[in-house]
Parts: sequence; C-alpha cells; structure tokens
Amino acid sequence: MNLSETQIHPSAVVHGGARLGRNVTIGPYCVIGEQVTLGDDVILHSHVAIAGKTSIGEGTVIFPFASIGHPPQDQKYAGEATELIIGARNVIREHVTMNPGTAGGGGVTRVGDNGLFMAGAHVAHDCQVGNNVILANHATLAGHVMLDDFAILGGLSAVQQFARVGKHAMIGGMSGVVDDVIPYGSVLGNRAHLGGLNIIGLKRRGFSRDQIHGMRNAYRLLFAPEGTLQERLEDVAAQFSGHTEVMEIVDFIRAATRSICTPAA
Repeated sequence: MNLSETQIHPSAVVHGGARLGRNVTIGPYCVIGEQVTLGDDVILHSHVAIAGKTSIGEGTVIFPFASIGHPPQDQKYAGEATELIIGARNVIREHVTMNPGTAGGGGVTRVGDNGLFMAGAHVAHDCQVGNNVILANHATLAGHVMLDDFAILGGLSAVQQFARVGKHAMIGGMSGVVDDVIPYGSVLGNRAHLGGLNIIGLKRRGFSRDQIHGMRNAYRLLFAPEGTLQERLEDVAAQFSGHTEVMEIVDFIRAATRSICTPAA
C-alpha cells in the first residue's frame, strides 16, 4: 500500500491484515476487516462496514452505511470460512447489504461488474449476480438466486431463494418473484406473472428490429394456449434454431429445475 496515493480518514478503522490497492479512498468512520481486499481506485464514503473474506474490484464506489461481507442471514451458517466477491466499477448505495456464501451453497456469493445497487438493496448468501445489473431501492435477492447480465429489479421487489432471472429481464416494482424468469422477459405483480418481453430495455441496449421481431414471434408461440409448454418449447426450438436470443430462452427453460413465470391466465 502506498500511503501517498491512498487516503484513509483518521476516524476509519482499517485492520492491519486488509489489502488495499492503489488510490483507495476510505472515508470517516469506515471499518475494514482483516480479510478484506480493496482493488485500485475503490472509494468508500463514510460509515461503510466491510467484514469477512471479501474482495471488491477496482473502481467500485460504496456509499454510507452499507454493510458488506458480514455473516449471512441463514440459521444453518455456523461460522465456516466463506467468501464474497464483488467485481469492478459497481455503485453500491446507502444501506445496501451483501452477504458471503454458506457451505451448503458453494461457499461464495459473487457479484459481477458495473452494477448499480440502489439504497437498501440486499444480496443474500450464495447469490450469483451478473454484470450490468440494476437493483432499485430496497430490491431483495434471497439466498441462492441467479441474476444474469443486464437484469433490472424494480423498487421493493423480491426474488425467492433458488430462483433464476435471465439476462435482460425486467422485474416490475413491488413484484414478488417465486418462479424463474426467462431471459428478455418482463414480469410484475404479487407472485409475479410474465407480462411479455422487456421491449423497452431491448431497444435501449441496441437490439435490432429483426432480433426483437423474432423474439416476439417466438414468445407468442411459446406461450400460446394450445398444447403443453414442452410441446411448444420443442416447436420454438425447431422453428428458431438460428435465432441466438430465442435459443437462449429455450436453453434457459430446458435447464429449469423449478417452475418458470408464465403469463397470467
């Protein structure tokens, strides 16, 4: 650590075993544990508490009163050595909580790069969070959730343990998600149902008209009233075998070990 490049406020408590990168800023009243690793250019505003075996990637900014890496809220946790890995260039706002993994869940909670975690958001033990995600205010991931790249969770939404949320999916505010959400899908409601594709998000991220048109046609066939979901899934797979995004949805459903969100009856 080069103290001429790293700024530590006199009121901060930084354990001697902590590893700090270059140009790290640690603000007033922060507490940094002995197994914590902070990458280059990390900024901690005041009153940030980081504990456990936690690593935080370069350029991440954490705002006041965030609690990162403290023991998981799982009654089976017995103090075993587990880990929280947070990627680069994340923005973690006030009162966000992120917990490490548990022995029963693989031992690692992992957060990707370029995420925005708004005030009060929660990432529980053993979650696997992708890149470029957004959790709006007080959005909550229960344990073992898989949240793929570019997914967005609206404010006060909650995802049940072990659920999967596919890439580019949109969870409406105040939704309760108990089933898997297909890639590119949009869900909403208490015990959320599938409301269609995340068309606005797809347009914002530069998907072409042809890509979106193909996904729309596949969606209509996949969730048509005729036949079983398995029959329709095989029809979609055969008809859209050359369409990358549609096949991502097909593969996601084929890999399901639990129910998926479907349109309201």
